[in-house]
Amino acid sequence: MEKYFLAALQSTTGIGSETIKKLLAHFGKASVAWQASKTELQASNLLNLSQLKNLLRQQKTFDLTSQVEFWQKKEIKIVSIFEDDYPSLLKEIYNPPLLLFYRGKMEVCQKKCLAIVGARKFSAYGRSIAHNLGRDLAANGYTVVSGAAYGIDTAAQKGALLGGTTAAVLGCGVDIAYPRENQRLLAQIAEQGVVLSEYLPGTRPKAGYFPARNRIISGLSRGVVVVEAARRSGSLITAEMALNAGRDVFAVPGSIYSEQSEGCNHLIQEGAKLITSAFDVLQEYEGRENICTFSAGKLNLTAEEAKVYAVLTPDKPLSLDELVAKLRMRVSHISFVLLQMKLKNIVTEVSTGSYIRRTGEKTIE
Repeated sequence: MEKYFLAALQSTTGIGSETIKKLLAHFGKASVAWQASKTELQASNLLNLSQLKNLLRQQKTFDLTSQVEFWQKKEIKIVSIFEDDYPSLLKEIYNPPLLLFYRGKMEVCQKKCLAIVGARKFSAYGRSIAHNLGRDLAANGYTVVSGAAYGIDTAAQKGALLGGTTAAVLGCGVDIAYPRENQRLLAQIAEQGVVLSEYLPGTRPKAGYFPARNRIISGLSRGVVVVEAARRSGSLITAEMALNAGRDVFAVPGSIYSEQSEGCNHLIQEGAKLITSAFDVLQEYEGRENICTFSAGKLNLTAEEAKVYAVLTPDKPLSLDELVAKLRMRVSHISFVLLQMKLKNIVTEVSTGSYIRRTGEKTIE
């Protein structure tokens, strides 16, 4: 139960990890600190007046038993830094969270972990690479760690779910889907991997929470892969945190004319390892002979699907009008063919009416 008393202390406004550590050192246990009287807390000389008032108020209003029952009903679990289930790599960083709230399987964070991060504003090129990196790293036994944000994070974690497991680190409570569009994705991650946060359930996302979230992403991981990032972005903050923690940093190069690639290209100039596929990352850890190459096998394409597939590329979306001009087929017919190919996961609609070929597959000769 001590971890639940830690959660109660953490729920108090104005009392952070450093103060909680001092309270633990003084009182010996979180339960003793939580149940301490006003006189005992004043005698400890560890809280300022505001903190003391907040804690005494929280003792009266925070119903710990009801909260624990509510978390259990929502299948939300807690692991503290003092338990063996707490991710070992995360303990090594500066100021690791005392508690992690999670849905799913925390043991996936004890496996080999690699982070994939990038911009919310992404290109078809970045989306395709992130998806394939996530898929191939997961297929080789790695847990792909990311933030479940819109963009590169989402693409990487969707790819990882095809090949294995992934961990989503949130800047809000684990019972909150942020962004809302990823509610289904987060549910799937909780089934196959883990959704985790240092923030209490019910905590709404705030801008200031995300840099702190990024230290957990890098802290869980042996290395961080940056796919697309502007020169000033949260992804570069994550990469910097990884370097400070002694972790590896990899970057996917991009066009010198693209703002979305400025951050990655800068990282490479500063010494990050340039990569073009999961193979480049895995060579650092596994050796060439131990790498599993993911392949969806040959595709069972109809003659018309093969024609459409042949003119699509992995990085430059083609609109329906462009496909009509290239293939000289009716709009209604191409639309039907594209729908069948989407259902087979052969093509991706990157925006309304624009399509790219999914990479990693081969057509029938």
